[in-house]
Amino acid sequence: MLQTAIIAQRTTDETPETDEIRGLTEAAGARVVAEVTQQRPPDPGTELGPGKVAEIGDVVDETGADTVVVDAELTPGQTVTLEDAVGAHVVDRHRVVLEIFADQARTRRAQLQVELARLRYRLPRVRERSDEGALNRFTESGTRYYDLLDRIDELERKLDDLPSVAEQHREQRRDEGFELVALAGYTNAGKSTLLRQLADEMTLEETGHDDLAKTAAVEDRLFKTLETTTRRASLSGRSTLVTDTVGFLDDLPHWLVESFRNTLTAVEEADAVVVVADIAQPTDELRRKLAAVHDALGDDHPPVVTALNKADLVSGETREERRDAVGDLVSNPVLVSAQEGDNLDALESSICATLPALEETTLTLPLSDDAMSLLSWLHDEAADVTVSYDSEAAHVEVTARPETIEQARARLDGLTP
Repeated sequence: MLQTAIIAQRTTDETPETDEIRGLTEAAGARVVAEVTQQRPPDPGTELGPGKVAEIGDVVDETGADTVVVDAELTPGQTVTLEDAVGAHVVDRHRVVLEIFADQARTRRAQLQVELARLRYRLPRVRERSDEGALNRFTESGTRYYDLLDRIDELERKLDDLPSVAEQHREQRRDEGFELVALAGYTNAGKSTLLRQLADEMTLEETGHDDLAKTAAVEDRLFKTLETTTRRASLSGRSTLVTDTVGFLDDLPHWLVESFRNTLTAVEEADAVVVVADIAQPTDELRRKLAAVHDALGDDHPPVVTALNKADLVSGETREERRDAVGDLVSNPVLVSAQEGDNLDALESSICATLPALEETTLTLPLSDDAMSLLSWLHDEAADVTVSYDSEAAHVEVTARPETIEQARARLDGLTP
């Protein structure tokens, strides 16, 4: 949709900062040809003041820009009024986010979610431009507005009926003895880099699961994919699947978050959540984003470990000051540098401390090929295995998840005459 764009931003008190909206606009595929900023209270009719709206119209004429991107949440009425005034297509930051989502949607579910979110955005704006009397008169024969309503209903039904392959695979992996760890946090906090540091060399690509990706993107951009990325990781000896979820972004409206609700499914179903935050950002920003992520997790969430990432970018004194500053929001945050690989052992220990308790047991295995196959499986699935032998059996001390021990006993029973 976006080709050439003018960025427009209004702030009330603070100095306008256009880096994020510029990054969003460029990530959506547009070439930014100009930007216009204003510092004043919002105008209820157009968000920006009338003089600034006229200025934007002049810039549109000068540059030939096809779109004006307003860094705000515009009402349908403001959108229509601005378009009429500046002579170009007008979108707000939420519409730009939708364009990025649309570009990155790969699976059928993600594509349907993008279409649904786009229609929910368009619907009130179509209604704003429609004649209310016409809407009332022609509901039976069809109008653009009611066609959109019908399509929204259809998409909601399709999404409800669409099986979640990712959820099925996560449940299967838990049954196989893996614990599920989700990484959550704002975009560019370093989640993908952290995933790469934690992950084992071996990936699960060979299983062919659609919800498992071979690598995690680490480019410094606002969005890379709508799909979660999952890798196998041995954390302090425990077999886990670590999932990098879609990054949070400021000021996303409720309807947009709901359209992509499944992006948080990995968080809701995890055994532990690692909230990744950028300690190199200002203290107020760090606190605000941590509070927002924890609020999004809700009341009934898995145990949380907070990783204050990018510790290598600030001094030791600043690190301690910012860790203390968030002490009322999170408990025992771990300072790490995913980029440098610093303090990851401490993070792994903190994650494992929140995972379900392990059990210890001793198994006596006969000295047979099938029993040795079971022993090999235990080495792969258990957190710790110690073996001693005598002339008749292998005595195995096992520390593992209760489900793993139960499976081992069942397999052992099958070996016993």
